[in-house]
Amino acid sequence: MLLTPCLQILFLQQSKYSLFSLLSFIMRCLKKKRKKRCVFKMWIEKIEVDRKNVERFYVHFVKEDGEKQIMSVDQDVLIEYRLKKGMTVTEEQWMEMMKKDDEKQAYKMALRFLAYRMRSKQEVVDYLKKKDIDAQTIERVIEKLQQERYIADEQFAHAYVQTQVNTTMKGPYLIYKELMDKGISEDVIVKAMERYTEDMQRDKAIKWVEKINKQSKKRSHQEQKAYIAQLLHMKGFPSHIVEMAKQHVTADDGTEWEALVYHGEKAHRRYEKYERYTYEQKMKQALYRKGFSLSLIEKFLEKKKED
Repeated sequence: MLLTPCLQILFLQQSKYSLFSLLSFIMRCLKKKRKKRCVFKMWIEKIEVDRKNVERFYVHFVKEDGEKQIMSVDQDVLIEYRLKKGMTVTEEQWMEMMKKDDEKQAYKMALRFLAYRMRSKQEVVDYLKKKDIDAQTIERVIEKLQQERYIADEQFAHAYVQTQVNTTMKGPYLIYKELMDKGISEDVIVKAMERYTEDMQRDKAIKWVEKINKQSKKRSHQEQKAYIAQLLHMKGFPSHIVEMAKQHVTADDGTEWEALVYHGEKAHRRYEKYERYTYEQKMKQALYRKGFSLSLIEKFLEKKKED
């Protein structure tokens, strides 16, 4: 195909060319054709250690046209390809080494990420994406980590549930959601959540109630129950556990009166400017909304009259 146009030109202008010129032109055409088919090669001029990271090496290449290029590779890549001074490397081998080195660096990144604590597969994938690692490299790294058991979502889910149960006050729904957010499959989560029994949930919810009861003396008994119910729902406890826990909200007359006085004084400062009837109506409405009984509110208003 290459010679055809050349010969056509020569035959059209044959009076201008000798036989020698024709042969010379054909040889040049063949030479150009062979040159296009040549495989790109380079040879290794020298190899030196990276002073900032002894596990990496700088490989200095010289191309056929004299151009120089430097590649930084991991020691494992250096050993795998048996790189040494004077060795010739093709373009295909060059690209393969680059690909292998990218994979090695991504693998070590993942290991460092896993060194702090167990991670789910999705957590590692997301981490490598943030480091701008391409999808194919991530896939190969994840496969290798799974083969070496550095990543195992079943073990991760069981360990995560156990840790959350032992160290936090979270309910089952919240832990379930956190595992879903970490990319764990539903069937694996359901199996792992079996260790968080209903008795354990009940005990933890009651501990929450006891903790909140000690913290605040400024809520009415009813307001305290509503507050604790809201808190337990936010913490991921199911409704039947919340209802049970509410029964453990305790209050005595002393703490109820103390809470009423606190809110009553605040309301009094807000409404004292009104005439007596309007003042009392607004006071009753405000304190009733806080969950105080009408009899206790009347007692407070009588006391304010005396004052």
